[in-house]
Amino acid sequence: MNKPTEAELEILSILWKMGEASVRQVHEKLAETKDTGYTTTLKIMQIMHAKGMLSRNEQSRTHIYSPLTNQKETQKSLLKNLMSTAFGGSSKSLVIQALGEENPSQEELNEIRNFLDQLENKKS
Repeated sequence: MNKPTEAELEILSILWKMGEASVRQVHEKLAETKDTGYTTTLKIMQIMHAKGMLSRNEQSRTHIYSPLTNQKETQKSLLKNLMSTAFGGSSKSLVIQALGEENPSQEELNEIRNFLDQLENKKS
């Protein structure tokens, strides 16, 4: 799998939510949070298509793009890379850093506890 750049990841996250979209639709979503030009979005999506990250339906005048990369697999790969490079392979350090920087809600803490319980039960 090609490791997506930050800009590519932003586009992928939009397409994972939408399923498929035109360049204009993706650009409008991006423009809600950052100042970027339409031609920049178009160029990045063309590159992503060439890399095999996106499929492109050219049936109509407006090309429709869909993600070819799986969200869970991409997240897993990026997290594995981050953990090995930034945290020396320590999942504990990564989790402590992530939770230390944020202020998780009680609901999030309960979900994390339940997840840890499930992991422990698998090992028993």
